[in-house]
Amino acid sequence: MENTSARNKIQVSQVTADLLSTSGLSAWIAPRKNKIFVKGKGEMQTYWLKTKVEEGLEPLKSKRGIEYVAETLTNSSITSSVGKANEIGDIEAMTKTERLVEWNVEVLIPLLQQIIASRGGTAATKDQSLSRKEATIGTGETVLEEFVPIIPLKRFDAKELRKRQNASSIDIGEKAKSQLRNYLVNVASMYQDNPFHNFEHASHVTASVKKLLTRIVNVDAGHGLKTSNEEVDLVDMAGHSYGITSDPLTQFSVVFSAIIHDMDHPGVPNAQLVKENTRSAQIFKKSVAEQNSVELAWSMLMGKEYKALRACIYQTEDDLRRFRQLVVNTVMATDIVDKELQALRKSRWETAFADKPTNQNCGVSSDDCKATIVIEHLIQASDVSHTIQHWHIYKSWNQKFFMECYGAFKAGRAESDPSLNWYKGELGFFDFYVIPLAKKLDSCGVFGVSSHESLHYAQNNRDEWAREGEHLVQEYLAKYEEMNKYQ
Repeated sequence: MENTSARNKIQVSQVTADLLSTSGLSAWIAPRKNKIFVKGKGEMQTYWLKTKVEEGLEPLKSKRGIEYVAETLTNSSITSSVGKANEIGDIEAMTKTERLVEWNVEVLIPLLQQIIASRGGTAATKDQSLSRKEATIGTGETVLEEFVPIIPLKRFDAKELRKRQNASSIDIGEKAKSQLRNYLVNVASMYQDNPFHNFEHASHVTASVKKLLTRIVNVDAGHGLKTSNEEVDLVDMAGHSYGITSDPLTQFSVVFSAIIHDMDHPGVPNAQLVKENTRSAQIFKKSVAEQNSVELAWSMLMGKEYKALRACIYQTEDDLRRFRQLVVNTVMATDIVDKELQALRKSRWETAFADKPTNQNCGVSSDDCKATIVIEHLIQASDVSHTIQHWHIYKSWNQKFFMECYGAFKAGRAESDPSLNWYKGELGFFDFYVIPLAKKLDSCGVFGVSSHESLHYAQNNRDEWAREGEHLVQEYLAKYEEMNKYQ
């Protein structure tokens, strides 16, 4: 690439350009006018990486600059705006977990600013009655018992939305920022060192959730969010996103859920936990890992050391209850194996998004019904986002998941050798889950171009796996044996 580059320019390949585009950084690249010739590969399309202020972009040396792009290239799907480390040398000295924590901090702070703006710009200390409610909420028998089919969202009238303060001008306070960072450090520490279900996976899911939330569009007027900084008419958008775009607490809750959804995941499925009769399985019976994650994350958040952070998230009992309900429902949506939950989701989808939808069985408003369904499908798509992104990303995460499942088998925590059916299993997963899910994202009509991209990548990855999958499984096995030959 250096031989065909130009003075003071950075040239990147098609694969790198695709990774940047997948991570929402397409504005940083420009296609080279003429293709280059690469020995052994022939003609190739390459791209220039923009390195100065062009078309309203920030300089690459800014906080969301060169390290932001570099982290994208390093982790394929996770970008780093790293608030506390503005020099590249500082970032290199940080561990991957520290970088991911800082990235998540930078994702959540703007959402907290928007929450505060939505209630008039105050993050005052909560009253004593709310503290009592905090001590009792979520203390029922199990998390799953709190699951509700439809979540009533908060509605904002047009006048209120137009008067909403500019969120970027709000300072959540150093105490809240410090508590947020400390909370995420503790969340990261409670993720087990699994090949797949780890804090990096949680951050990858969070990146996908953030991307989909910022791509919600007004299907009538054609408005859309190309980046997280782009202004959007919330008055126009609210009706067509079923209230999701106008309520920052809903958005925060979904992103928060993505971050915590696999805390303490043991690296084996729920059925294995039930079979082993683990302590968590004895308590929760079903959706074991998901309920355990909610329980751990919530218990920690309610600690006295996070009082200022909680004051940013909610100020009333209604908002506290809604935050809790959104977290419960969103995390429970990541259990795609439970048959009862599957049947409920299918029934609601057919009721709300059929060719001739009705309000039957929706319970509350049609918008609340649709919003709940959209949130569930958003987190489900994000949880398997590696399957609906570039082949390079899919292959990397698929290998990690294989290593986790095969490692469980070798450790005696799985009955059958996953390598024997991994190739066919992935084809079935694409045909019966991933591609239908991508089609639903498209048909619900709120995600704009992202839903088309997701379906395109899902179909392409399925075809590529059909061609290369059997060979890749053998590569995975060889790599596993190489990594564990001295153990």
